[in-house]
Amino acid sequence: MSQFKKCSLLSMFILLVISCSDETIVFEQTEDNFSLEDSQSVLTNSVSFEKSGALDVFDNESASGKLPKFAKFANDQAGDYPLTLVAQITPPSFTGAENLTATHVQIDGDYAYVSYNTVEGGYAGAADIIDVSDPTSPRVTSRVYSRSIDFNSIQYSDGFAYIVGGMDSEQSALATANSIIIRISANGGSFNTSGILFGFQEGFNANDVVIVGESAFMTSGKDGFITEFNKSTLEIINEAAYEDLRSVAIKDGKYLVLDASVGVRVLNADLSEASQIAIDSDFGEAEKRTLDFTDDKIVVAEGSRGAGVYDFNTGAFQEYIPITTNPANVDASNIVTNATAFNENILLMANGGGGLCLTDDENGSTNIVGIIELEGSINFVSSKDDYIFAASGREGLQIIKINKPSASLQERCSISPAYVGSSRLNVAQGDDLAYSVDTRFREINVDGSLLLCGSWTVRNGVVIGENALFEMSGIATVARNNRRRDITVSQGATFRVEGIANGSLTIWGNLILEENATLEFLGNENTITVHGDVIIANSATVTGNFTDTEGKF
Repeated sequence: MSQFKKCSLLSMFILLVISCSDETIVFEQTEDNFSLEDSQSVLTNSVSFEKSGALDVFDNESASGKLPKFAKFANDQAGDYPLTLVAQITPPSFTGAENLTATHVQIDGDYAYVSYNTVEGGYAGAADIIDVSDPTSPRVTSRVYSRSIDFNSIQYSDGFAYIVGGMDSEQSALATANSIIIRISANGGSFNTSGILFGFQEGFNANDVVIVGESAFMTSGKDGFITEFNKSTLEIINEAAYEDLRSVAIKDGKYLVLDASVGVRVLNADLSEASQIAIDSDFGEAEKRTLDFTDDKIVVAEGSRGAGVYDFNTGAFQEYIPITTNPANVDASNIVTNATAFNENILLMANGGGGLCLTDDENGSTNIVGIIELEGSINFVSSKDDYIFAASGREGLQIIKINKPSASLQERCSISPAYVGSSRLNVAQGDDLAYSVDTRFREINVDGSLLLCGSWTVRNGVVIGENALFEMSGIATVARNNRRRDITVSQGATFRVEGIANGSLTIWGNLILEENATLEFLGNENTITVHGDVIIANSATVTGNFTDTEGKF
């Protein structure tokens, strides 16, 4: 999917020259080309919980082929990686820019910084700051608009956001090129449009930026440069011209750029080339592609080929991780790997119209788990701690929780075997079962006794039959906002919940306690979130300590 444009006729804003070199001009804004969103209701309403809740992961077999949407499970086995969609941030919209798409996200501390551009005619962009200190309840704290600049990538450092993108230099007597870097105050979760600095550089469109120490490194696309700017003044420190740069990454003192004409170039500190990793993939014309690292691997987003994996130290090729989806009604040119991200042993692939692919590393072997159930074209992905942040085009930013099990479960849990079996877990009367889980279920029905330890999601409901016992220790999510299901504790049954640090029970539906049913909370780490109603019969009981986040009890 093309993310970066070359040129368009659009009016340019008035700028004041404050310093210059032969290659780049640095400006300070004197006219309000940028505007801040001043409506708190607009910011608040940008957070959507409509589709929040348990997510499927469509397996490799069922996700292949010409399908109207990603298919359901090809088999009925319970799956690894219970995931929940926390919320979506809908893209900004304003007159002349009604179709902005999310392009990039960076997580720094308690905030996510998101950039947006328009892939249609003209240039326009926006950026959000999102408070994710409680990722289960994100808040858009600030938003800035530009009517004449695409925002293609964003990084935060020391109180400022650095945004790179493109504009129409032909409409300005002062701008020397389409590629632009912007420095805007972003202190304390709020943009401030006073004192914005701009720097320009040759190249069709700036597409990536990283901040290292006191420098900002920018790549500027076709016939462009990698340029090192002083991050405080945006004056050029150093630059080097290359044919078609798409991304820049710096790790362990090594400077790497993805050049679509040759592959990965390894640069010295002065930006001269030290070596190459030759790659013959078709990276497309003016499309987003990135580099990423883990301890000993470089992963390159290689478009229709998927992700290429290379040895970090030697550059030797290791493997390709292919795109496994080919959904109907999606142009083949949009089924491409745009970006990748690591989270421990997980590799995430942003495959455009091919979805967000989750793979893991099992004993050094890559295993494709499947495609996460998300709408939109996945342009970029970032992951930190237990969360995934996916920039998904016109679907905006999607925040996903990886429900990782706790490393410190209780004594009974420590001897419970891992669950392997159907995604429809049925416990018959007289059965006494206990499992350690990190599992996605379709449904759970308990007529005997069941203990689940760890983390799990269930797409449909949970029914605890008459006089049955269901105990859980860990994290669980039931259903989702646009497909609500219930937990029903039948007559005489017991539902026992033992929370863990950062653990919770979330129900997108009702919690129903029938006659003589018991809901028992153990310990002091219990959090329950019920998005429907809590229906408690007169003879039912609720005991123990817990936090009721929605005030439903």
